[in-house]
Amino acid sequence: MKSSQTAILGGLLLMLSACAALMPPPINVGEPEASVVAKLGRPTARIPDSNGYLLEYSRNPWGQAIDMARFDDDGRLISYEQVLTMEKFATIKPGVSTKTEVLRTIGHPSETSYLPRLQLEVWTYPYKESGVWNSMMHVHFNNNGTVNKMENGPDLRFDRDGKFGFGGW
Repeated sequence: MKSSQTAILGGLLLMLSACAALMPPPINVGEPEASVVAKLGRPTARIPDSNGYLLEYSRNPWGQAIDMARFDDDGRLISYEQVLTMEKFATIKPGVSTKTEVLRTIGHPSETSYLPRLQLEVWTYPYKESGVWNSMMHVHFNNNGTVNKMENGPDLRFDRDGKFGFGGW
């Protein structure tokens, strides 16, 4: 085999292995926690739930995804899903949902901030809207820890016009 063919083959194998690293191995409902952790690695957070607990696997701030593994009280997997989606965001209700409920629904934010004039704490979640657009969801909490409002917009870290983000490309 020529050296150019070997280099191309090597490059393809490297790309395939990189894809495999981004794709978690298959896990099945009913698996014990130890099996899930063996396949996915150490979670970024463990969140108590009324019917068990959740293991959070965050790929933020740049990965724009959080995978949530839900377990029952016996430590068996109930569900596993990527939670930074418009469908999940829609389940968070301003005036009703609390910080605890937001954590259980979409996990920990990649960034937090505080707006002193409005007296609102803001949790920010980078995500891919509709699987395509680089976006940010901002969840605003009042001083009681209840969601006040939610706002989404473009993720300016990816703006290439030279004013924000990487600029000058």
